[in-house]
Amino acid sequence: MIKRSSIVEKEALNYVSSLMLTAARTAPKARGIDNIVTVLISGKELKMLIKKMLSLGKKTQRQAFFVNSESLKSCDVALLFGTRLNTIGLGCGMCGFKSCQECTDKKARCMYNSLDLGIAIGSAVSLAGRFHIDNRIMYTMGLAALELGIMGKDVKIAMGVPLSITGKNIFFDRI
Repeated sequence: MIKRSSIVEKEALNYVSSLMLTAARTAPKARGIDNIVTVLISGKELKMLIKKMLSLGKKTQRQAFFVNSESLKSCDVALLFGTRLNTIGLGCGMCGFKSCQECTDKKARCMYNSLDLGIAIGSAVSLAGRFHIDNRIMYTMGLAALELGIMGKDVKIAMGVPLSITGKNIFFDRI
């Protein structure tokens, strides 16, 4: 049997992206409460996300949306990581309120949601790195995904991680 490297690389992307989503799911979470939502995106949905990123770039005049969307055009697969904003119930006051109930009532953000999201993304991208899959964490993808509702209405914070296998990392030295 002969398999071209382009086929093997696509298989590797699919395999590693599945492992990355698994790594995010099993990453430690405050009090063991899992508010993390993960999504694999490809094909026409990925193109829709790119289009939304360009629209947000025009609206906000932030260069990052244009640069990141250009990189994303070369990707076959990307991952989205988000969190629901449920309080964890530690009563720590890091949200700026005296109690978790007050945080919830004021529709504030429990800081543990963002912390858990960061740990989940870190677990995922570290796995990609171990497999030598190029990747980059992008807030621009997350914002576009939130505006499109890709991750569900209850997800309020999101980030994206595109994946690439090429001779040179397409996510750096881009400007």
